[in-house]
Amino acid sequence: SGRSSSARGSRSAPRYRGRVTTFDLRKLRLRSGDQARERVEIELAPLLLGGQEYLARPNPVPADLVVTRASSGTVLELGFDLSLAGPCFRCLADAELPLSLRLREYSAAKPQSDDDTTEYLVDDVLDLSGWAHDAVVLALPDKILHDPDCAGLCPVCGKDLNVEPHEHLEETVDPRWEKLSELRET
Repeated sequence: SGRSSSARGSRSAPRYRGRVTTFDLRKLRLRSGDQARERVEIELAPLLLGGQEYLARPNPVPADLVVTRASSGTVLELGFDLSLAGPCFRCLADAELPLSLRLREYSAAKPQSDDDTTEYLVDDVLDLSGWAHDAVVLALPDKILHDPDCAGLCPVCGKDLNVEPHEHLEETVDPRWEKLSELRET
């Protein structure tokens, strides 16, 4: 028999910076073959990448949690959509990265190895914030850009090449490398 209700996860000691959302599976009272669908809100701590902070929008993130109890264990599914807002890696302009994530974890009732359990479930308490955080990090591209064609900043003067494309005509040599340049000329 399926059960459905709406719940907001409780908070416990943080695993990551900020507040953490957890969900106690015991309150579902599932037996083998049962499934429960819960609407939860997950607090996500800001991500720090390259010394820059990226914030989840919205925060808390609305998510759908599905818990299925089988005779051999528990299947956990989590789905949510969010955007990460922060600076572009190349030019530091505001960037927003939309993400749509669908996650699944399994935890065996009688685990034989570490592969049979999930690190996000301890004593029937599911760490939603940790699970969502790790999934967001794994879904990130190499660089978060405000535009795929971002030209970045000029390495000589630091101006935004998207706003003011330009080139520097005279090549300046760093005085520390001047002696090497003399060797090239001989």
